[in-house]
Amino acid sequence: MTRKEHSKTLRADTQVHYNCAQSVLIPFAQDMGLTEEQANALGLNFGAGMGCGSVCGAITGAFAAMGGLGLPQEKRAQLLREFRQDHGDVHCAQLLKSAVERGEERKCHCDRMVEWCMDWVSRESGLE
Repeated sequence: MTRKEHSKTLRADTQVHYNCAQSVLIPFAQDMGLTEEQANALGLNFGAGMGCGSVCGAITGAFAAMGGLGLPQEKRAQLLREFRQDHGDVHCAQLLKSAVERGEERKCHCDRMVEWCMDWVSRESGLE
């Protein structure tokens, strides 16, 4: 199973709710020398914009993966710039508000944010 497929499997699991950050971070666990349980615990409090609508959980999960994979800190600004360019904002509350205005369901919206961040980290880390 690819990392992207793994992420989609996590998002589709109805027995356990994996938040956006966990869904980006867990598929890279082995590459970072972590167990999936450790990555799950690390991402636990970053979903829903850290629980207050702040920076999107998929982004914070991507930041954690970037650090664990050894990507340089300069990549952070690149991810934020490209994400904002593609989605209009980086904050969970505003992203969700825009999704609702477009008639998009929350889960579908969040799945798209996770997929975007998975693709970005995979590409930039060379782990496609």
